[in-house]
Amino acid sequence: MSKPPLPQAVSDALAHPWHATISTVRPDGQPVSVPTWYLFDGGRILVNMDAGRKRLEWLRSEPRVALSAMDPSEWLTHVSIQGRVVELLDDEGLVDIDRIATHYTGKPYAVRDRPRVSAWIEISSWHAWGRLKNVR
Repeated sequence: MSKPPLPQAVSDALAHPWHATISTVRPDGQPVSVPTWYLFDGGRILVNMDAGRKRLEWLRSEPRVALSAMDPSEWLTHVSIQGRVVELLDDEGLVDIDRIATHYTGKPYAVRDRPRVSAWIEISSWHAWGRLKNVR
């Protein structure tokens, strides 16, 4: 695993709306992995979730996460991140989820009647594969 800062080619790859999964840890130690949208912003990863998600409770007690982002046209090319959630913020006005949804769909997030929470992930290590394999 490499340490930050990320090489430009890896940063450029993460700037695309790639398919991604995020893994968290339940209180009993069981890992849980789910698909997610993300936004690479200022060297950190932004994810956003419904305020009612159990994952939020787990992140508050165990902030370590893993995120893998895969090129949808060639899934072997991927970037895997290990890090920790360093900020959990209420997404007032759904500003963050709108940024993320627009990045993926070109439109603001459709569900407007549920509160959301933004999680900022600080990257502690990363690994790339496929056409990014030898990037350093």
